[in-house]
Amino acid sequence: MTLFHIFGALTLISLGLNLWQWLAARRFPLHLPVPTAPTLPSITLLKPLKGHDEHTIDCLRSWIVQDYPASVQVLFGVKDADDPVCEIVRRLIAEFPACDAHLVICPDSPGPNPKVSTLMQLEPLLEQTAAAVSQEHTVVISDADVKIPPGYLKEAMTILQRDGVGLVNSFYRLANPVNRAMWIEAIAVNCDFWSQVCQSNSIRPMKFALGAVMSLRAATLKEIGGFAALVDFLADDNRLGLLVHRAGKSIALTNAVVDCFSGPMTFRQVWDHQLRWARTIRVCEPVPFFFSVLANPLVWSLGWLLTSLPLRSAGCSLFALGGLAAYAGIRPFTAQANFRKLSNARSPRWKLLQLMDQKDALTFVWWIGAFLGSTIHWRGRRQRILKEGRLETMG
Repeated sequence: MTLFHIFGALTLISLGLNLWQWLAARRFPLHLPVPTAPTLPSITLLKPLKGHDEHTIDCLRSWIVQDYPASVQVLFGVKDADDPVCEIVRRLIAEFPACDAHLVICPDSPGPNPKVSTLMQLEPLLEQTAAAVSQEHTVVISDADVKIPPGYLKEAMTILQRDGVGLVNSFYRLANPVNRAMWIEAIAVNCDFWSQVCQSNSIRPMKFALGAVMSLRAATLKEIGGFAALVDFLADDNRLGLLVHRAGKSIALTNAVVDCFSGPMTFRQVWDHQLRWARTIRVCEPVPFFFSVLANPLVWSLGWLLTSLPLRSAGCSLFALGGLAAYAGIRPFTAQANFRKLSNARSPRWKLLQLMDQKDALTFVWWIGAFLGSTIHWRGRRQRILKEGRLETMG
C-alpha cells in the first residue's frame, strides 16, 4: 500500500471520527432539566483560591446564591493571608451573613500540587462537619474561576443519589475568549474536548473526572484515601475519578454546563497550557492519547493531497482534493454544532472558520510535543510529569 492510499484511509477515518464525536455529543441531554430528588444531602463546598481577576467575585457569588434546601458550608482556602483575593472573600461573607462561609489560610505545601495542598488543609474541617451531620454529607470541589447556573447544586446532588454513582462532574466552557489566542483555546474546549469525552463515554464507562466541579460523598473521599492520594499528581481530577472508578463506583455528568472565566491569555500562555494538557493526557491515558491524532482531518487530508502530487495522476489528485473538500465541509459543521450545543446559543461562525485550521494544525504540533519531553511550566514553576501523572518539581 502506498503513502497515497495510507493517507487516504486516514483521511476517511478522521472524518468518520469527527462525525462520531458530533453524534455522541448530539445525543447527550445538555441543558435539559433534571427532576429534583425529594431529599438532598448537606454540602461542604471547598474553594481553593489564588489571586483574582474581574470575574472572581461573580464566580464565587454564583455558589453562595444557590437556592438549595439543605445546609451548605463554604470553605475558601487561600495559601497566603496577603493574597488580594482574601478581601473579595471577606466582602462576600459580609454581603451574605446568613451563609456559613469561612476564609481559611492554608500556608503549608505538603505536596507539589498547590491546589490539592490547600484541599488537604481544608479536609479536617470537612471531616468535622461530615461527622456532625451524616454519612451522606457531600463535598463539592470547584476551581476559583467557575460560575454555575441557578439550580446547579440541586441537579448535581440529585444525580449523586442514583444507584452506584460515586462522583458527579460537569462539562464546562471557556466563557470569555477575548483575543485570538483565547479563541484557539475556546475551540479546543467548547468544540472538541467535550465531544471527545462523549465519544469516549459511548464505548466505555467514564473513569476520569472533569475538574471544574466535582461532587462526591465525604465517605467516598475518605474511602479512597482523601486528598493525600492526589497531592503528588498534576491532573488531580483525572486521579480522583480513577480512584472512585477503582472503588467500584460510577462517574456521572450533569446536564448543566458550568462557565469558566479566565483573565486575558497570551499565545505563549495558551501554548504552555495546551502542551501541559497534552503531556498530562499522554502519561495518564497513553493509548487513547496516541490514537487521538487520528481525529485530526486537517493533517491527513493535507497529507493525502501532498502524496498525490508525485503520482502525476489526475484521478488521484481529484480524490485527494475531494478529501480536503470533505474536511472543509464536515469539520466546520461539527465544530459549530458542538459549540452551539455546549453554549446553548448561536456559535460565532466566522471566528470558528477563521481559526479552526490554525487550532487543528497546532493540535498536531502539541501532540508531537507531548512525546518530545515531560517538562511543563505550571503556576510559575518548572516541573516534570512522571508515570501516571505524578509531579516532580525541578530546580
